[in-house]
Amino acid sequence: MGVLNVTPDSFSDGGRFLEPAAALAHGEAMAAEGADLIDIGGESTRPGSDAVTAEEELERVVPVIEQLSVRVAVPLSIDTRKAAVARAALDAGASFVNDVSALRGDSAMAAVVAEAEADLCLMHMQGKPRTMQDDPTYEDVVSEVKAFLEERLAFAVGQDIPEDRIWLDPGIGFGKTLEHNLELLRRLDEIAAIGRPVVVGASRKRFIGALTGRPETERLAGSLAAAVVAYERGAAMVRVHDVRATREALTLAAGVGPVLTWTEDKD
Repeated sequence: MGVLNVTPDSFSDGGRFLEPAAALAHGEAMAAEGADLIDIGGESTRPGSDAVTAEEELERVVPVIEQLSVRVAVPLSIDTRKAAVARAALDAGASFVNDVSALRGDSAMAAVVAEAEADLCLMHMQGKPRTMQDDPTYEDVVSEVKAFLEERLAFAVGQDIPEDRIWLDPGIGFGKTLEHNLELLRRLDEIAAIGRPVVVGASRKRFIGALTGRPETERLAGSLAAAVVAYERGAAMVRVHDVRATREALTLAAGVGPVLTWTEDKD
């Protein structure tokens, strides 16, 4: 899943693709590099970010989706918490809704997704983007995230969204500390055991910088490592800024095959 932020303030590439021409060029480039899905967002959800109005979000994303949908064969996703934005984006050519609020941000979102027969990603987030990194706490982050995703999955199915159209995202970096993020990656197979495809978005995030000391623009190596780890532990899709490099890393990981655990023969 290639990231296309049509925003002035996203954490890694804010402002670079705010103009439609730049956004279209980047979307076409990601499609050429092998993206399976392009995720277009008009509202930053970085830590500390403020919400924008639906009108502003619509102005940013709809023209890009309308034009990109006829320029590339790759399916398009709308990254939004607002039903009005999702509806307009789906009408403009998107077919996937990436909702970081997991249908909690707008009571009308489930009906929009169901009526459009769109795919849906439900993500875990503790708190809201503005406050989510203010001392996030868990007893057991993996168990709690898993329980939340199971509950939201059941809710979505109860709102007439077919289960086979639903993806789950543990929300790396969304209300989690460094150790929470590492534990989620370490035990990602427990999230995958829910039975729905798992999306992992670790690309260029703060926890990578905390481990490597690298700024946002120099976190490719850490991002690739996170993508491979996620794949080996059951992720079905990774949400990334660097499509070509990630695809090459995952192609090699898939060619090698799954990690095998060696056990010494005690006899």
